[in-house]
Amino acid sequence: MEEQLRINKYLSSIGYCSRREADRLLEQGKILVDGRTALVGERITKEQHITVNGIPVGEKPREIVIAFNKPQGIVCTSSEKEKNNIVDYLHFPTRIYPVGRLDKDSTGLILLTNDGDLTDRILRGKNNHEKEYLVTVQKPLRPEIIHAMEQGVPILDTMTRPCQIVPIDSHTFRIILTQGLNRQIRRMCEYFGYKVTTLKRVRVMNIHLGELKEGTWREITGDELMELKNALKGQKFYNE
Repeated sequence: MEEQLRINKYLSSIGYCSRREADRLLEQGKILVDGRTALVGERITKEQHITVNGIPVGEKPREIVIAFNKPQGIVCTSSEKEKNNIVDYLHFPTRIYPVGRLDKDSTGLILLTNDGDLTDRILRGKNNHEKEYLVTVQKPLRPEIIHAMEQGVPILDTMTRPCQIVPIDSHTFRIILTQGLNRQIRRMCEYFGYKVTTLKRVRVMNIHLGELKEGTWREITGDELMELKNALKGQKFYNE
């Protein structure tokens, strides 16, 4: 009997989109299997005819992972309803999606890829992947505040995980997080009465922003890509 896969897993495995995005498309009724509307959780074979928004889904393309230095004002979404969306800004020749988000007011490193499985593995919160930021606040940051922030901060009805903070000067610090709550760093600072004036992400796992100029990108290949994949081995997807 031919192997059957959940349709969201299949679309992710061929690099069409992440599983989360596939589930969203399924809920909106935009995916057809052999001419009928597909169901969330449905299993299919690779021989069935699948279309998304009326367009046939093709074979798996060449894997692409890029590092992009996002300027302020660009929104990390593929939605065409957002005029400043990151996909239109890059105008990349292959369909790629941002791996997670970096808020509109922040700058720095964000990964984009056509590999849905890689996206899901990086974003799974339980995997504790490090993300590093440079942050500047409007007034001097006292040592006791740094210590308290490192231990955990009550925001969004939860307590943030312990993190690492290294002061650079009186107003600027480096912070390493292993989770990605909505506007987490800004909310952590606001809790103690601080306002973030600049926020730049400089690292995601082993991928560093380095000297990449704002508004430009580079493809991740070779040993750098292999190191990233090795760090993701054995880690489960969000719905497994």
